[in-house]
Amino acid sequence: MDIGSAKPEVTGFHDKPTGAIQYVVADRVTKRCAIIDPVLDFDEKSGAVSTANADALLDFVRAEGLSVEWILDTHPHADHFSAAQYLKQRTAAPTAIGERIVEVQKLWKAIYNWPDFPADGSQWERLFGDGEVFRVGTLPARVLFSPGHTLASITYVIGDAAFVHDTLFMPDSGTARTDFPGGSAARLWHSIQGILALPEDTRVFVGHDYQPGGRQALWESTVAAQKADNIHLAAARGEAEFVALREARDRTLPMPRLILHALQVNMNGGRLPEPEANGRRYLKFPLDGL
Repeated sequence: MDIGSAKPEVTGFHDKPTGAIQYVVADRVTKRCAIIDPVLDFDEKSGAVSTANADALLDFVRAEGLSVEWILDTHPHADHFSAAQYLKQRTAAPTAIGERIVEVQKLWKAIYNWPDFPADGSQWERLFGDGEVFRVGTLPARVLFSPGHTLASITYVIGDAAFVHDTLFMPDSGTARTDFPGGSAARLWHSIQGILALPEDTRVFVGHDYQPGGRQALWESTVAAQKADNIHLAAARGEAEFVALREARDRTLPMPRLILHALQVNMNGGRLPEPEANGRRYLKFPLDGL
């Protein structure tokens, strides 16, 4: 089956505190599905961890009579914890991410001074390479390496749907920042060109929506709409102007509120730190690390 001729059923779940979109991507023929970029809830003021978002995904899967075939992360997130490990424990589905996660692990292992951390990607069952193919039920799927926001970012093209994580936002919001450790505006430009080379009717599902102007949350566009209306692409005539625009904007942005909380969890496949002798878990913060 040609990848673009298959049409998965896509349901998005918007987490308002982080602006993150989580997805259930279903093959109605086999009743199999993939969960993409699930959120584990965390309140930094109290240190409380909860599973409301992930449980809502599981409730939806059960209500629709689906079985989870994959738990997929597009990249190690900087603004929320991944619920991949929690969902794996409850579904037995394999977890997966792009193979360049090892580069992110090595970078952040040094930032956190975590010498015994295994920076080898072994925290996931599958590490996808660029161009690798797999299936969700009968739906053909392909991986596009799309770095720039992070070293490890990938896009999942499942049927006619592309899950572009934090590469493109909705057209009225532009593109993703590139000022995290390992980020690159030039790499982001080339990744965007790869996504825009997909058929124009490809459905584009974004990783975040911050509701500019107070509008309702949105997360689906098309390649054609991104080409025509994306505000950052429209403002730049080519790579050099885009890089200048992107880097200038990034200099005005504060770091995400949870970046130092989240990366130590997410580069470990969504696993929280192990309990210490008193039974409590502790996060680690590098002062002046960023």
